Amino acid sequence: MVEPASLPARIWQFLTLRRGGKRWHWTDLFTYGYLGLGIFLMFGPVVWLVLSSFKTSAGLLEFPPTWAPLGQVVVAVEGYEKPLPMYRVTMEDGSTKDLAQIRRIGIISQMVDPAEPSTKYKIPIKQREPIREFRMAWENYLDPLERFNFLSYLTNSVIVTTLATLITLLINSMAAFGLSIYEFKGRNAVMLLVIGTLMIPITVILVPVYLVVTELGMVNSLWAVILPGAATPTGVFLLRQYMLTIPKDLIEASRMDKATEWQVYWRVVLPLAMPAVAVLAIFSIMWRWNEFLWPLIVLNRSEVYTLQVGLNAFQGELDVQWHYILAMTVVTLIPVVVVFAFLQKFITTGIASSGMK
Repeated sequence: MVEPASLPARIWQFLTLRRGGKRWHWTDLFTYGYLGLGIFLMFGPVVWLVLSSFKTSAGLLEFPPTWAPLGQVVVAVEGYEKPLPMYRVTMEDGSTKDLAQIRRIGIISQMVDPAEPSTKYKIPIKQREPIREFRMAWENYLDPLERFNFLSYLTNSVIVTTLATLITLLINSMAAFGLSIYEFKGRNAVMLLVIGTLMIPITVILVPVYLVVTELGMVNSLWAVILPGAATPTGVFLLRQYMLTIPKDLIEASRMDKATEWQVYWRVVLPLAMPAVAVLAIFSIMWRWNEFLWPLIVLNRSEVYTLQVGLNAFQGELDVQWHYILAMTVVTLIPVVVVFAFLQKFITTGIASSGMK
C-alpha cells in the first residue's frame, strides 16, 4: 500500500506542475512568471503596507527605503544616562569598529567604545554607518488605542456598518421583489429610472442631502451616516436580476397555499435569493466600512467619528503621523478581509446569476 505524500510534498508537487512530460516547456516558465507577476502586483502593496506599519516614523522617511522594519541598535554605556545609538565606524587604518555615538556636532560625531567608556573618538559622519536590526514598532498600534480613543471609532464603524448593511439589504430586496415579481405598467421605466441614478455623481447631491439631514436634526448622529445611503441602485439591480430567475411556479404555488405577499417575499423569494443577498452584503460592508467623505461632512464631534474619519485626525496641518496612519489602516483592513474570506464563494455565484459585471 502506497502511503500518501506529506502536505509539503504535495504543495511542492502542485507548484511545480508542468505541461505534459517531465521537461520544462517555455509555456510553463511563461505561466509561472505571469502568475508570479500577478501575485506581486496584487499583494505587494499590501505586504509593503503591513511591513511599513511596523516601522518607526524615522524609518518611514529613510531613503532608499527598506522592506523590513529596521531599528537602530542602542546600548547602555557606563556613565551615560540614556542608551546610545550604535554605529559601525571605518577607522583611518581601514579597520572597522562598533562605537556608540554620544553626540553629533556638525559633521563630526563624538563616539565612545562601549567596552572602554573612558576612550572617546571624534569621527567624521561619513565614516560611520548605523547598526540596525529587525525591530517591530508595536507602539504604532498601541499608542492610538491609548491616546486617540481609537476603540470608540472602531465601535462607531461597527455600528454604522452593521445597521446600514441590514437596512440596505431589507430596502433593496423589497424594491427588487416589487420590480421582479409583480407585473405592472411602467415597471421597466421605473427600473431604468433606478439605474439612471447611477449616473448622478455623489458630489451633486451632497448639499441637498446635507440640508435634509440638518432639517431632521441628525447631524453629529450615526443615523446621518446610516440612512442616506441605505437604498442603492446597484443593490436593487443586482437583486432584481437574480429574482427574475426564480421560477414563477413556486410563487404561484405559495399563493395557492394562501401565503400572504409578505410570506411570499420573506419565506420563498428571499431564501432563494441568498447568493445575491450575500454579494450585496459584501459590497455594502465594504462601502460602509471604507466610507469617508459623507461621514467627514456630517460628523463633527470626535466621539461619533468612524474609523476612516478618525484616521484623518492623524494628519495635521504641518505634520503627518504616517506610522500611526499605516498601523491603523491595517487595523481597518482586518474586518473587511475576514468578511471577504468567509463570503467570497458567494460573489462569483451571485454576480454570474444576476448578470451583473
